[in-house]
Amino acid sequence: MQRRVLLMAAMAAAGLSACGFALRKAPNYAFKTLFNTAPEGSTLGTEFNRNLESGGTVKVIRDPRLIDQADVIFDVVTDQREKVVVGVNAAGQVREFQLRTRFTFRLRTLAGKILIPPTEILLQRDITFNESAVLAKETEEALLYRDMQSDIVQQVLRRLAAVKEL
Repeated sequence: MQRRVLLMAAMAAAGLSACGFALRKAPNYAFKTLFNTAPEGSTLGTEFNRNLESGGTVKVIRDPRLIDQADVIFDVVTDQREKVVVGVNAAGQVREFQLRTRFTFRLRTLAGKILIPPTEILLQRDITFNESAVLAKETEEALLYRDMQSDIVQQVLRRLAAVKEL
């Protein structure tokens, strides 16, 4: 009985290894240092820096005096949040909003070679509104914006990892 269980476990492990399954690894970037032009108080810029440096292979430079030490320059062109009314009831009261986050960036070398042309990422989420739960809806809105911000950071990191040579 015990032998049979061991044999089944070994077969399951062999099946998983044969299918090519592997955990996601930290990406390899073509650069070692990056200068980030995001504004100092930008929460998206802070999350981006933290995620990029967490892999241990890239150093983010924030000081403009040290820009000449950077391999690449990450230019933030647009970082914008929008809130648009998309639904009202018969009395004209707002019932639904659409939250949008628009982020545009580009990547270039110090010499001016464009590695990633200006690229826009636009995310949107719908949120219902109720006057009797204003505080709860504000909290939900903040969580949705934070979720979109994390999604944008992950998309940008994948695009940076796709750059193979400077």
